[in-house]
Amino acid sequence: MRLAKLALTSGIACSVFVGVPVSAQVTDASELEALGNDALVDELSRRYESALAVSLDDSVTSANDSRHLWALEAKVQCAIALGYMKSSTRDEPSIRKCARAYDLMSRTPRPPAPQVVPPPPPPPRRPDFCTDAGLVTVFFEFDSTEIETDAMTILDTVAQQSRTCGWGAISVVGHTDQAGSDQYNLGLSQERARVVAEALRAKVPASTQISVDAKGESNPRVPLADGTRSPENRRVEITVK
Repeated sequence: MRLAKLALTSGIACSVFVGVPVSAQVTDASELEALGNDALVDELSRRYESALAVSLDDSVTSANDSRHLWALEAKVQCAIALGYMKSSTRDEPSIRKCARAYDLMSRTPRPPAPQVVPPPPPPPRRPDFCTDAGLVTVFFEFDSTEIETDAMTILDTVAQQSRTCGWGAISVVGHTDQAGSDQYNLGLSQERARVVAEALRAKVPASTQISVDAKGESNPRVPLADGTRSPENRRVEITVK
């Protein structure tokens, strides 16, 4: 059984949920769930590798292209689904999110229609990627509060979109994995949330309100046994309002 290894060993990834109808969230998830275990692993691995390639494509990462964010989301969710498959466990939420993010990543932006005479400028409208409940996740190395270069790029994108979308408030919540004591992990999650909030304050409009909270190891993204190190749980979640 071939399993893809989660790239970006620095422990950083992100995900942004945009304004897509609920019916679009599963896309071809039912086809994935209908596969046998070996076929499912192969398909998840293929999608992970495709998402990795897109996330490293300069023509996508250097542009204001939402496919970059969806590639990062597909990479994370497909990797999580593959991690569960190590024990032949089908994690339906991560499989559906993998399918959804891969589908959105694969959509090619339509080129502008040719026009002989330029029309008058259209009235301002919110871009399709704007949402009032967006979520960004920044991951950390074990026992670290350092924001890596790739994660700082993601925060730059969040700041840029906050201006475009008119986000007036951002919530920053820190988390840890289950390794270490509860008291230590609470402090570690507080420091992670603080450094991310400070980085955002330097980038977003001055009027943006940023709230900071920390959960320690009490709200894991992937529930595991106490004492377990988990890159999926070492994170800061950023909710835009």
